[in-house]
Amino acid sequence: MTAALHPGLRVAVLQATGVVNSVAENLRRIAVRAHEARQCGAKLLVTPELFTSGYAPTLVHGTDGAAQREKLAAIAVEHGIALVASTVEHEEDRHHISASLFGPDGTELTRYRKQNLYGTDENSVFTPGSEAPGVVDFNGVKIAMGICFDVEFPEFVRSTALAGAELLCVPTAVPLRAADDSGEQPFDTRLIPSMVVPTRALESQLFIAYANHAGPNFAGLSTIADPYGRRLATASGEDELIVVDVDLQVLAQARRDTDYLARFMTNEPTATND
Repeated sequence: MTAALHPGLRVAVLQATGVVNSVAENLRRIAVRAHEARQCGAKLLVTPELFTSGYAPTLVHGTDGAAQREKLAAIAVEHGIALVASTVEHEEDRHHISASLFGPDGTELTRYRKQNLYGTDENSVFTPGSEAPGVVDFNGVKIAMGICFDVEFPEFVRSTALAGAELLCVPTAVPLRAADDSGEQPFDTRLIPSMVVPTRALESQLFIAYANHAGPNFAGLSTIADPYGRRLATASGEDELIVVDVDLQVLAQARRDTDYLARFMTNEPTATND
């Protein structure tokens, strides 16, 4: 599905589940979707967390993703589209979950290491990143990256906005939680893409492109949210591409309407239309 706003940076988000330890097949699927996204006029494609290796931290952490990143860069070149993709990154004896932004010429414009690791599996085999995501200008839009659990912390999203980000790209792998012994699970993780992500976009006044794995084991609901907290597009299928235009005029108007960022920076009351 496509939501068309004012012409600008057209962004595509892929919702699909990577097959564990099937790198060639996962790369093939990214290439197919990159072609489709480009045919839709998108200039940027965002893919889920550890999609190329499959999301299974204890099984995939031992293989460095350098070769995968080379192939991802080649996909960006072949289809003339910028690409956000997540891989395992090794540095000495440390392993990280990282995300890269490749330009359409294959240049790796920036790479970010996940700061907020989630759950026992990730924490047992990965080291959290220690550096804030970089902000890069692509096609006139200032872009930063987070990964999955990062976006659930308002301080993380706010810091990227204060650093100048207008679009936050978030590869993610949010699992559904199993029921407890009573057959209940009080925390429905589908609330993260459906409620938390739009809230983060609203309170930090930026666009968020959030790419999740699909069911039956993941929450799905990949979404693109705007600075008014609206979900402009949300995926519902097992293998789906959503496409939205990021309109900086909408961003500017949202910041004029309620300038949360200026209030935070000055710690002074800000006039609103409430």
